[in-house]
Amino acid sequence: MDIQSLFGLDGRVALVTGGSRGIGKMFVEGLLAAGCARVYISARKVEQMQETIAEFGEDKVIGIPADLSQMDGMQSLADEMAKREDKLDILINNAGAAWGQPYLEFSEAGWHRTMDLNVKTPFFLTQKLHDLLVAGGKSGHPAKVIHVSSIDGQRINPWETYPYQASKAAVIQLTRRMAARLIQDNIIVTSIAPGAFPSEMNKAAKNAPDASAAMIPAKRVGTKEDMAAAAIYLCSRAGDYVIGDTVTVDGGVVNAALPAMFNDPAG
Repeated sequence: MDIQSLFGLDGRVALVTGGSRGIGKMFVEGLLAAGCARVYISARKVEQMQETIAEFGEDKVIGIPADLSQMDGMQSLADEMAKREDKLDILINNAGAAWGQPYLEFSEAGWHRTMDLNVKTPFFLTQKLHDLLVAGGKSGHPAKVIHVSSIDGQRINPWETYPYQASKAAVIQLTRRMAARLIQDNIIVTSIAPGAFPSEMNKAAKNAPDASAAMIPAKRVGTKEDMAAAAIYLCSRAGDYVIGDTVTVDGGVVNAALPAMFNDPAG
């Protein structure tokens, strides 16, 4: 059994939305380390995108500015990809938004932005890239689509982020439904549900990792290696028989955390 063939991504072309920072950047680094020929990234903030390109090299990372909260932004990204590539092997739908407000004050604007970017965008961007993904799936291996969900779609968090939690639960079910259709075209759809990883969206893990770690069975926050490894597994031959599933990468929060009463010496 050849481990390089099992986990390698030699020569493949990938697109990571929201790939200029945070978890998206972790995916980019992992895909490159596993052998991807080119990784495209999209982001709204061009400066951040250019910093990531400079870090990894413009021969390996190509940036395409895009506002994926709008249908024309998705179409523009898909059109640009079609101009540059005749196939797409890997799509990671990572771009997302979070919005928190007290229940009685929660705004419609916050609801729509979060639900649109987190649920609508992964569906329609994948649809618009369908022909490129089909072409990728004809190159000796299935094309791969990974939706980035969250453990907040699997259990309740302490914060009033209503549409964020609802949207991430929706992504998990959307993954199953899209997987059932797209496997017919040799495209495998899965999801990754991250826990506490340092990022701008998870400032608690970024600014107070020790406090976050205290609530995690593994007693640490996630690292770029943890996130990259999950993506490499799903994108490579190793993950070809995993279809429609969500891989939870959270140090045990969802599946191994004991109820508070068991952690209380007086309980």
